[in-house]
Amino acid sequence: MGIHQPQEELFSYRVNLDHRVRKDHPLRRVAAVIDFTFVRAEVARFYGRNGNEGVDPVILAKLMFLLFFDEVPSERELMERLPERLDYLWFLGYHLDEATPNHSVLSKARRRWGAEVFRNIFLRTVQQCVEAGLVDGKKLHVDSSLIDANASKDSVKESSPELIAAYKQAVAAQETKLDESVTPENYVAVNDTHVSTTDPDAALVSRRGKGSRLTYHHHRAIDDAHGVITAIETTPGSITEDHKLMDLVQQHEGNTRQKVETVVGDSKYGTADNLVACIEKNIAPHLGLLSDKSKQHSDRRHCFELEDFTCDRATDTYRCPAGQTLTRRRYHERRRTWEYTAGGKICGQCPLRAQCTTGKERTVQRHKSADCVELGRKIARSAAARRDRKRRQHLMEGSFAQAANEHGFKRSRWRRLWRQQIQDWLIAAVQNIKTLLRGANKPAATGTMANPIRTAAVQAFLAKIWLWLAQMALVEPNRRRRQLLSHSFCCRRAFHAPL
Repeated sequence: MGIHQPQEELFSYRVNLDHRVRKDHPLRRVAAVIDFTFVRAEVARFYGRNGNEGVDPVILAKLMFLLFFDEVPSERELMERLPERLDYLWFLGYHLDEATPNHSVLSKARRRWGAEVFRNIFLRTVQQCVEAGLVDGKKLHVDSSLIDANASKDSVKESSPELIAAYKQAVAAQETKLDESVTPENYVAVNDTHVSTTDPDAALVSRRGKGSRLTYHHHRAIDDAHGVITAIETTPGSITEDHKLMDLVQQHEGNTRQKVETVVGDSKYGTADNLVACIEKNIAPHLGLLSDKSKQHSDRRHCFELEDFTCDRATDTYRCPAGQTLTRRRYHERRRTWEYTAGGKICGQCPLRAQCTTGKERTVQRHKSADCVELGRKIARSAAARRDRKRRQHLMEGSFAQAANEHGFKRSRWRRLWRQQIQDWLIAAVQNIKTLLRGANKPAATGTMANPIRTAAVQAFLAKIWLWLAQMALVEPNRRRRQLLSHSFCCRRAFHAPL
């Protein structure tokens, strides 16, 4: 394992790169905040003691960082840009006439190091954000996003479930569904009969209006204070969001050493099992409820709710709004719910049937931990939960938008799940470093605070400008008048706009 020693040579007339890179360059701030030398200790076990010396692992880690920091399309293009970018050369410790490595060393390093090294790089950024006071740790926002795999749909082959399972086992492909899924056992998913020969880890997922595509699923958790990414997990696209909620919470607590008190998510996370898991861990579930959203888009939106049925714990029955008794019929193992019904004969003769059900009979599902579910729903429907979900929209969407617009998040660069995990960890590390560079805690502005810009002198100056624009609009032609009046209106609106 080679160790690069960047040193200035005596009696050299070459260009001093330190003088060619401006003082406020972003890479200077990155170099001041992040110490990449820890990579040597992480990867020392992958190198021998004799033979040809390889490229310094610190340089390789910095090159992979630059790949996503500036969203360079490929490693080959990164190496082509390297000799002409003085800031890159300075950041890596190279001189102008020093030979740069071949692009193949990056792919070889990824294969040799494995995904664990890049996970540790991400964890380093989380720890530094915690030390800088940018992570509160008590309130957590969760969301997920689909990523297009680096494989064509033409590579998908159809076969029997047995042959597909044997092929995935031969290539050590990741399973595309969970054992605890609520999917019935007799249902054969499309990913059990189809597989991509190019990237067998990617799963087919159907999108509304776009058809089915090979995708991965990126699950992300960010802290409420400054949007620091504290936990991520990458799965095949067929793994749904609700299965990864508690895994993200556990990962967040392990990475930040902070106990989660509130978790915020949309309706995809608001399942009964997640509500129960949050209540059992003393976490306030500020989650959108899946039952509320499905009711808005179903034919039962005008029907009676579960709250309209009275539960009698002593007799283990329910009483419907029409006064009929619903008795327990069976237990659904996968859903963990008991089913109650009065029977099709009674429901068919009920005068309130049109307000109760659109089927032959009305059934009521009661979860095994019904008390926790009811408490979780009550918390999820509170005003505080609605405020947190509104804040989650711009926090999570802003985090994903930054990753997609600036770091190439929405499409896989490489193939196979472990390489996609490397990409996600590097992108999250880059985003955390950008958050770290923005500074430590700053007091949040409130709507009652006065704007320091709006002093009396500034107000008088803006009033004069508005008066001048209004006078000019009276003497100019009609077209110019409309333009000036428009500018005048915008000026006054900006002047009187709230903070």
